[in-house]
Amino acid sequence: MQPRRGMITSNTCIDVVMAAHATELEIAKKHLTEAIGDNVKHYWANLKLWFKHKISKEEFDIEARRLLAQDNEGAGSLQWAGSSASKPGKPAKGKKKFSFRQKFDHRFQPQNPLSAAQAFSPREVGSEEEELRLSAHTLLLPTRGQLEARMMVTAFELGLDNVTEDAVNTMVHAVENHLKDMLTAVVSRRKAYRLRDGHFPYAFGSDVTPQPYLKNSLAAYHIVTDCPPHSASRLAGPPPQLLQDDAEQQAALLLACSGDSLLAPLPPISMFDLLEALQVHRGVMPSHTMYALNMERILSRLWHPSHEDLEQDHVHRQRLAGKDGLLVS
Repeated sequence: MQPRRGMITSNTCIDVVMAAHATELEIAKKHLTEAIGDNVKHYWANLKLWFKHKISKEEFDIEARRLLAQDNEGAGSLQWAGSSASKPGKPAKGKKKFSFRQKFDHRFQPQNPLSAAQAFSPREVGSEEEELRLSAHTLLLPTRGQLEARMMVTAFELGLDNVTEDAVNTMVHAVENHLKDMLTAVVSRRKAYRLRDGHFPYAFGSDVTPQPYLKNSLAAYHIVTDCPPHSASRLAGPPPQLLQDDAEQQAALLLACSGDSLLAPLPPISMFDLLEALQVHRGVMPSHTMYALNMERILSRLWHPSHEDLEQDHVHRQRLAGKDGLLVS
């Protein structure tokens, strides 16, 4: 059925109402922009958060009032607050006092749960346990506590219950004597020495060397001794000492029978010296297992510069000398 001329249809009424509402919204938006001023962007951002249910209405109202200027606070109660106004026909309730702060700090903020956890360090156990390191790191003899702990572990592996104090004392002295024997074997391969009682070496590396072309040179070495005669060793108490005159006479005789040329100073003891000493003095380490293990460690640490390393070192020295203006041959 075609509407007659002059009749107002329902669609026309809807268009008129929507146009009127659009005009009112534009006017309200304009007034709101003038009232808020430069903070209008923050207002629209908060409005979007409210529509997305990320903040509550009370938080939105508090933030909106904060953005409004104090002299325009009356103009702020426009259409944006219409939804919070009481409906007509109902008595207005008293305003509720909220204890919210004027910022969004009370809202939930994502935090890393591990930030509050206590930092864990595997080595932060105790000051005493941090000092417990191997002798290969400290370059010192193992302490009594370390030896006792090692002996306790060995006793537990062998099915024993405890380790006595006498066993620990014996192990301490055994380690010291074993290290002394190894050092004696190494030093005796580098320097000359003399023997006391025919088996105890002493006077390592002395500057007095025998003269092989003198007949009484070796005899002087055998005569000069720091030990008392064999008969005195059987007596109780400390052995008698040589008189000062006799000691000076023996030293003068030994110096007169020695050579006048001194040997060149030797380089520091290296792994090659230790390897040679253990190969010659096999009895220093009677255990075949320990001997094989230590020989393997020594061979793995042996190192000497090759021809390529020497050439590279020479080139590096030339570059450094070229920067300083020096000449390297």
